[in-house]
Amino acid sequence: MATAFLELVGISKRFGPVTALEDVTLRVERGEVLGLLGENGAGKSTLMKILGGVYQPSEGAIAIDGRKLMFHSPRQSMAAGIAFVHQELNSFGNLDVAANILIGREPRRGPGQMFVDNAESVRIVQPLLERLKADFSPTTPASRLSIAQRQLVEIARALSLDAKLVIMDEPTSSLTVSESNRLLDVVRELSSDGVSVIFITHRLNEIAEIAGRVVVLRDGKLAGALNKGEINPPSMINLMIGRSLQTIYVPPRHRSMESGLEIEGVRTSAYPNESVDLSVRRGEILGLAGLVGAGRSELARVIFGIDPPLAGEIRVWGNPVKLRSTKSAMAEGLALVPEDRKQSGLLLDETIAENIALANWPSFSARGLVGTVALHAHANRQIESFAIHATGPDARLNQLSGGNQQKVVLSKWLPRNPQVLICDEPTRGVDVGARHEIYAKLRQASDEGAAVLLISSDMEEVLGVSDRIAVMHEGHISGILEREQFSERNVLQLAVGRPKRKEET
Repeated sequence: MATAFLELVGISKRFGPVTALEDVTLRVERGEVLGLLGENGAGKSTLMKILGGVYQPSEGAIAIDGRKLMFHSPRQSMAAGIAFVHQELNSFGNLDVAANILIGREPRRGPGQMFVDNAESVRIVQPLLERLKADFSPTTPASRLSIAQRQLVEIARALSLDAKLVIMDEPTSSLTVSESNRLLDVVRELSSDGVSVIFITHRLNEIAEIAGRVVVLRDGKLAGALNKGEINPPSMINLMIGRSLQTIYVPPRHRSMESGLEIEGVRTSAYPNESVDLSVRRGEILGLAGLVGAGRSELARVIFGIDPPLAGEIRVWGNPVKLRSTKSAMAEGLALVPEDRKQSGLLLDETIAENIALANWPSFSARGLVGTVALHAHANRQIESFAIHATGPDARLNQLSGGNQQKVVLSKWLPRNPQVLICDEPTRGVDVGARHEIYAKLRQASDEGAAVLLISSDMEEVLGVSDRIAVMHEGHISGILEREQFSERNVLQLAVGRPKRKEET
């Protein structure tokens, strides 16, 4: 057998009495795209941190091109030809795109190489952005970039290292369908150039499309592997969770014609010359699709009282409401699961109990004093109801996986029995098991009469979860699809502003 570019043999990692990885062996061939799957907490991050030099294995060996190595720092891993595209975005808002991509490796000029050569930085970075079909320039300040654009900066940074192995951790989680497809094309180009790729994602359709082989971790151990002809969602799900899961989506049980949330003539600052007319019925999940930049998140912020509308009226259960703040929105029965849970939805340094109680704080305090017993009892009920995997109500949010953090966000809102529940990218970076649990909770909320607005860039999610789909294009609703009209083609046509033809309905 030819020597693989990367071999991991018998890798184990223990943190005191806790075993995070146990006897994991895998290989990555030159030019291979290897899909690495597993639920949150399965050991993927620990394994990648060992490859990145952040951790050293308790047992086992790493070989690059047949030569045994041990990485004691990220710099050593980088020197061996390994580059990372992290799920967490690490851009510096006070620097431009070129500086972010080349940070620590900037070209220099002048006496003693004292000054950064900005012109040379632009020259180096421009072809990388063109390769990714980015819609911003090397001199664009990073503070002006959207989440999707910042993700592209992360990818360009990895490409700039001319790596032999690129590890991509949820690289498409913030991207639209067209941007994701372009990224998959980039992965194919890297593979054809002999660059190996480890592709980590919870989007199983992407793995089926791009991976030549799949390796699955479960509970820190190797659960199995699938070759190209064996890669399909049921097989991947079975290896990940140890049981068959017919579908991760929860179908609708009834339809209501009663109005829950009505938006009429609402204009936002993102598209001041466009208006939105939209109705979400009581007891339904309305998917809101569209390209990144279409104005969906800006509309959510207006509905929840974060930003004022430029014009228009919002009605909840038929009654006009004035949403001047998030407090007034909550008083009218609205709840928001924000796009970026870590920045806007959670206090990461605080406990589960404190985070769950954020939307219901007056219930647990009197005269400025918090009733700890009642607070913990409430938190324990939610931990059990939402199947949150944690040591207890006093566990800090920064100790939880992404899926469990997202469950905490939902457990903060759903006990309030909201009349309108707005969810902006609710399963970004969440594994398949946690997705099923989240979808079940959204369906439960709709069954109990809530009007649920689901904003998502995940096409499979929108088609699988929604009762109807509204599609947004440049600040307005370009069309509404009933379930019998659901198709990726119809959604995409509306997303780019082209109405679907009659024969496609």
